[in-house]
Amino acid sequence: MFEQRESERGALHTRHLNEQLVRVLKTIGFDVGFKRGQGQYLYDRKDQRYLDLLSGFGVFAIGRNHPVLRDTLKSVLDSDLPNLVQMDISTLAGILAERLLAYTPYLDKAFFANSGTECVEAAIKFARGATGRPGILYMGHAYHGLSYGSLSLTDDKNFRTGFEPLLPGCTAVPFNDLAALEKALANRQVAAFVFEPIQGKGVNIPNDDFFPQAAALCRKYGTLLVADEIQSGMGRTGKFLAIEHWNVEPDMVLLSKSLSGGHVPVGALLTRKAIFDKIFDRMDRAVVHGSTFSKNDMAMAAGIATLEVIESEKLIENAALRGARIQRAFSDMVTRYELVKEVRGKGLMIGIEFGPPKSFALKASWNVLETASAGLFCQLITIPLFKDHKVLTQVSGHGSHTIKILPSLTITDEDCEWIESSFDSVIAGAHRVPGAVWSLGKTLVDNAIRVRESA
Repeated sequence: MFEQRESERGALHTRHLNEQLVRVLKTIGFDVGFKRGQGQYLYDRKDQRYLDLLSGFGVFAIGRNHPVLRDTLKSVLDSDLPNLVQMDISTLAGILAERLLAYTPYLDKAFFANSGTECVEAAIKFARGATGRPGILYMGHAYHGLSYGSLSLTDDKNFRTGFEPLLPGCTAVPFNDLAALEKALANRQVAAFVFEPIQGKGVNIPNDDFFPQAAALCRKYGTLLVADEIQSGMGRTGKFLAIEHWNVEPDMVLLSKSLSGGHVPVGALLTRKAIFDKIFDRMDRAVVHGSTFSKNDMAMAAGIATLEVIESEKLIENAALRGARIQRAFSDMVTRYELVKEVRGKGLMIGIEFGPPKSFALKASWNVLETASAGLFCQLITIPLFKDHKVLTQVSGHGSHTIKILPSLTITDEDCEWIESSFDSVIAGAHRVPGAVWSLGKTLVDNAIRVRESA
């Protein structure tokens, strides 16, 4: 069926799904029709190979279609297990919980969900239920999901506009501002401070003293510390959890994306027994929070298999090694190219930020783009990377000047060379005015103006 109707995918989506996404892909030339994925690579309908630096927003840490994961899922289907009895408990869920909690010995209990946003929703409920307080704090620039509770902790007008009013009691504190955090905590009405150790939108990292001091402030004022590791966890930053870089022990850790292995959605909330026991505190409240499919055998087996691959193939160590190499290469580009402003990240969660140039010709071209649409310049990098170098990547947020790379943790030295040479070539081209990159820029400006005028 896939082969028979592959050529209709655009028409099917236009008629029955998201027409605007189809238009976006056509406009930027990304509508190549991927038909196959293996490891860190994608193959289009012409069987051309691409290096995937998006990895499904970080889902494919172990690569696409890993044989261990596939064999595991097949074995579950072949075993006729008594899945989702509901009036029973799951052996596989117990095993996955045991293995996850071994990575966080300061935490004792696990709650499983179907996605990252469900984990954030659970964290809000658990924090309010355990503390009896209404307030939830989050940081500026944060992204925690798009369902109503998690959207209430997402600091992006592009996502929030049109859906207010959101959940009451949720307040943003400025990024990297300990004084503002303490001021917000001082009324002792805050149930939890929810944060990403490395923010997905922009790959933002606070000062090294921020998280240890934030943890101390939360303890001082009786607020729970919740680490959203949905994108940064599972080894991506060169440690199992990104928060380990600062030796901080949160009261809750949220995991998803990579935990799934890419086939069966799964999320996990890890927490302290004292918190868990305040939610599930009596037999008549044994199911006070849950989700129908959350502990299904396929999801639990996928999580177990993913952990086994990460451990056996030493992917956390690979993320640290390859990530350090790529960041060194990007840091060198900062010294050589005036459009490259800064490189941030840890392991294989890396952002390369572009900024206004100083030379007259480049400055004039930059200003034309920015006037048409803030952040448009990054498309002058991502589109040639895709078309000319077969590298798939993304701008790290609406209106952002940062391109994020989030590859599978399986990448090799050959892939690193691919990344480094591709970025170097495209960025060098962006410094030639006039040139092919800026001709593309004129086309994007014209499109942006047409969209604005038709709005």
